Amino acid sequence: MTQAADLILTNCEVHTLAEPDETHEAVAVRDGRIVRVESAYEVDFLNGVDTERIDCGGRVVLPGFVDAHTHLPMLGRYLVHADLSGAEGPAECVERLRGVADGAEDGWILGFGYDESAWEDSRYLTRADLDGVSDDRPVAAFREDMHVASVNGVALSRHREAMPGEDVERENGEPTGVLVEEAVDAIYGAIEPDAEEMRELIEAAQERAVARGVTGVHDMVRNSQAPRVYRELDSRGELSIRVRLNYWSDHLESMEELGLRTDHGSGFVRTGAIKSYTDGSFGGRTAKLSEPYEGEDGGSGQWVVPPEELRELVERADGEGFQVSAHAIGDRAIEAVVEAFERTGHAAEARHRVEHAELLSEELIERIAEAGIVASVQPNFLKWAGEDGLYGDRLGDERRRRTNRYADLLEAGAHLAFGSDCMPLDPLLGIHHAVNAPEASQRLSVTQALRAYTSGAAYAGFDERRLGTVEPGKRADLVVLEESPWERPGSIDGIDVTTTIVDGETVYDATS
Repeated sequence: MTQAADLILTNCEVHTLAEPDETHEAVAVRDGRIVRVESAYEVDFLNGVDTERIDCGGRVVLPGFVDAHTHLPMLGRYLVHADLSGAEGPAECVERLRGVADGAEDGWILGFGYDESAWEDSRYLTRADLDGVSDDRPVAAFREDMHVASVNGVALSRHREAMPGEDVERENGEPTGVLVEEAVDAIYGAIEPDAEEMRELIEAAQERAVARGVTGVHDMVRNSQAPRVYRELDSRGELSIRVRLNYWSDHLESMEELGLRTDHGSGFVRTGAIKSYTDGSFGGRTAKLSEPYEGEDGGSGQWVVPPEELRELVERADGEGFQVSAHAIGDRAIEAVVEAFERTGHAAEARHRVEHAELLSEELIERIAEAGIVASVQPNFLKWAGEDGLYGDRLGDERRRRTNRYADLLEAGAHLAFGSDCMPLDPLLGIHHAVNAPEASQRLSVTQALRAYTSGAAYAGFDERRLGTVEPGKRADLVVLEESPWERPGSIDGIDVTTTIVDGETVYDATS
């Protein structure tokens, strides 16, 4: 006799997102795994006395979204501190920061996520702005790319000695309060949460994540209590999402000593890649380019990690059995990463990843595909791809059209994994941008975009055998959408998530 299911989702439009994408009416789950995906009639044979049934009311069921590049504690900071995303200018940022300062204890006043590129006065926040928040407490506001921070005079005077002079912006010889790259790291180090605060941030973040249909994340961690907190939550059965930890390269020696390797761990917390930078960001004009920035006098960005140092890191980490994940935004930086991965001779087997890969040439696309390198990209960045957007301002129109070439990458046969970089964490927003991108080289079909956020991201984390499609044998990580993205491709970002299920358990229910 066939054992009854623990959970049945019925009266739904189930998209497996496998190859080919098949559509069914119901799905059955037992012991956290999918056991049947068929017609409602066939699945109903697994209905038992103790089976939980969810009538989806004709809604769409998909594999749960996997965010292949995120910073979950940063999302928590948006929720716990001042959320500056969507602010219309410096004055609104200052107002929001004052709002959290009024109710906060003494100490740092923090805001996260401002984006000046859409402001009428397109400039970074400055020391003068933030002195208006407080002149006796340190204040810091972080641009959404996390490569630029703005601080007030108190914060600058306390931490100036830890900042490289070239990463502190000046005007007439005086610091403006705008920091980039390593100078920003000094502030991050000063505000790093302890274990108790980190738990608060992660719990807030995972609640928001599951409400967006996210069932798994690849989190980028450095000198942080986050790995400890994730494992404690996992051991207590309190972790609602699967977490793959991509550790910064300065953890490599410790990981070697501990015997950690990529893909070791539990069903919910696993070791991912060794993460490194190469360059900065377009927002900070620090992404490394082969040609100068538009309007700049010869400036072409900067190396955060020089190519020779990157090659040495890749060789060492790869030799120890680690996947390597390298941040590269400008075309020159991407070239350096591809060269380093090619030298290993087995980038496809190791699934080495280039993160962001925003400005690509035809040659780089072909080399990424041929080497089997995973392109871990962020479709929400396409918000900058319009004629009047950040890319055009920084790169000019011709290079703007060559950013975020997802269609070209897929056509070449590259592995494509979508993530958000927490800008913001919202898969349906990213999918919307990919489906409605301004250039054909960027634009994906609905199915292609959904796969990049499910099976593509699962592949980037060695998880394609257990996650990423709705098929028997896979873990029951599922999301229920109020409407079909295939039916409203022009407004996917407006579709609501109704239910999120992780390992067969409902972790978010909009109707409750």
